[in-house]
Amino acid sequence: MKNKKSLGQNWLKNREILEKIADYAGEGLLCVEIGPGLGFLTSSLFRRFEKVIAVEFDRDLAQKLPGSFPGKNLEVVNEDILKFDFERVPQPFVVAGNIPYYITSPIIEKLLTLKTKPVKIVLLVQKEVAERVVSDKETVLSLFVKNRAKVTAGPVVARTEFTPPPKVDSQVLVMEPLEKPVVNDEVFKLIKAGFAAPRKKLTHNLSKMRSKEELEKIFEELGLDLNVRPSDLTLKDWARLQLVL
Repeated sequence: MKNKKSLGQNWLKNREILEKIADYAGEGLLCVEIGPGLGFLTSSLFRRFEKVIAVEFDRDLAQKLPGSFPGKNLEVVNEDILKFDFERVPQPFVVAGNIPYYITSPIIEKLLTLKTKPVKIVLLVQKEVAERVVSDKETVLSLFVKNRAKVTAGPVVARTEFTPPPKVDSQVLVMEPLEKPVVNDEVFKLIKAGFAAPRKKLTHNLSKMRSKEELEKIFEELGLDLNVRPSDLTLKDWARLQLVL
């Protein structure tokens, strides 16, 4: 079946790579797969999970998918993953998928804010995004993920492994949701304010909250360099800062 560029469809057919991705997902009773497409990853997931709930936005693909897995415990849901009700999914479950680049952040945000948390989330994402999430140079996205999950990066998948090949390489991103966030919502409001201009000094971005003199005193008390930029602070740094601002 021809891919639909508007839906970010790029098929990964390399069985060895698909098996590695499924290995990261682990094994168990249930896996929710995002965007199964032609079912290549689905096949590998069925070697590890008793049931797969496949959430596919493309109606044509959703209708054809069951025919590829006769006798398997496959439930296909023709729906946008951002609208899918995870609360109806029985625990415990894992989430896996080769997701469209253009909705990576919204998908991650949804999965990590679910009331009913998955045991693990394994996504094939743009390599640049995976690198940014696990990097010590923080972004709002990386801090958001680290605030809600233990995160690691898996193997890189070259663009040439896809049909048609995308413009960039991909990488496996593994997230294990925490029982509760590391820092609270008030700290995250500060983080967003601090990243208003990511390349500028943090003191500049916080200048609307405190005077220059006050910020200098606060930074000195916390042992923070006045030239520090938002990307240099950890979650704990932001939590300490929020307490005194």
